Amino acid sequence: MASIRYFPATQPLPDWRNFGIMLRVLLGGNALAALAALVRARDAGDWWAQYVDLAALVEPVLLIGLGLLALGRDALWRLPLRVGQSLVVALAAGLATAIHAHAGLLGLAEDGVWRSGLLAGVATALLLLYFELRSRAFSPAQAEARLAALNARIRPHFLFNSLNAVLSLIRARPQQAEQALESLSDLFRAAMRDPGELASLADEIALGRQYLELEQLRLGERLAVDWQIGDISMDLPIPPLMLQPLLENAVYHGIEPAPAGGTVSIALARKGDDLHIRIANPTVGRPEPAVGNRMALANIRERLALYYDLEARLETEVGDHHYEVRIILPCQRKRP
Repeated sequence: MASIRYFPATQPLPDWRNFGIMLRVLLGGNALAALAALVRARDAGDWWAQYVDLAALVEPVLLIGLGLLALGRDALWRLPLRVGQSLVVALAAGLATAIHAHAGLLGLAEDGVWRSGLLAGVATALLLLYFELRSRAFSPAQAEARLAALNARIRPHFLFNSLNAVLSLIRARPQQAEQALESLSDLFRAAMRDPGELASLADEIALGRQYLELEQLRLGERLAVDWQIGDISMDLPIPPLMLQPLLENAVYHGIEPAPAGGTVSIALARKGDDLHIRIANPTVGRPEPAVGNRMALANIRERLALYYDLEARLETEVGDHHYEVRIILPCQRKRP
């Protein structure tokens, strides 16, 4: 199973197909162009004209370069780090030189072709240095330590609430309590897995089902569950303990306060290269987000950022009588 070591923030040579990497390159390239325009400008009013002229040369380099690097990502990853970085710098310098020369032939740029290539190479080297320093800051060991800390925050709530569910059954329904204890041992085992390793979607769904069955023993007919699972590979890797904290929130902040209970709805579907997860529950009135709810959402957001950078997102929707959480994450790609 894939681990945190395969994810964007831990790679010294970037994943050029990652949205977060692309965004940082585009912002960084344009920021350097804006700074160069500020140096070249005769006065404040001339800055914008200088920036537009530079952007006409910089944008094609950025866009074409990112496209080529995305195509050659796997080949670059197989090379030694410094060789791969040197090829990226050479590509940027060569593209800048060629585009500047072409613009010069059309009368759209002044002389200075080699200077343009040199500046592009230096700017690319600075960006690669930033990505390498960032990968050290988010090294696998540090990322795994952070994931372990985040999972440690989730586990006490999960285990405490599960134990409470069993204790509530011991005197009134001892046979069901015995069944609940068997389920609880499986839940504990799943909660103790290595936080740096991804879980299969099948395992996460099974964990969610077991947890909800445990809560149904406690709440009875007040808790109904509606699973809607589309045509998805059950081997799809996702971060562990992604569904269960949200299901726990749905039960404790949505179903339990409602005298008549309600239905927790879980929908999973694959759309293109993304996995869409939706968890919804009814509420009594328009709820204020509870502290435990906010903690779980913040925890999951941070874990998604560690695994997927900017490619995954978590959204919430609060209505008068419903609460919904949506997670969108990419179907995992491993580094070769």
